[in-house]
Amino acid sequence: MITAIVRFPLPQGLSSDDVKAIYEHSVPQFRGAAGLIRKYYLHGADQTGGGVYLWESREAAEMMYSEAWRQQIANRFGAAPQIEYFETPVIIDNTGTGAE
Repeated sequence: MITAIVRFPLPQGLSSDDVKAIYEHSVPQFRGAAGLIRKYYLHGADQTGGGVYLWESREAAEMMYSEAWRQQIANRFGAAPQIEYFETPVIIDNTGTGAE
């Protein structure tokens, strides 16, 4: 599995409710996406936006993060996203059965 951390600056002046509404608008794009296990939307106090994604593979992640997708983020938020990939060999899930 692969964890991808995506970050981009949010426009100044957006409230938490504004950011939540923007994120909710993007949910259909990710619901049922091939290879996506889980996504967490992020909103930092410094107006950093982004997400933490758990993917079945790096290939699945890279299919989502196409040039068109990167351009869409840049157009919407004014800057291209930064993407970091990490191997994810172990996951702890305290809401379920433990280590997966």
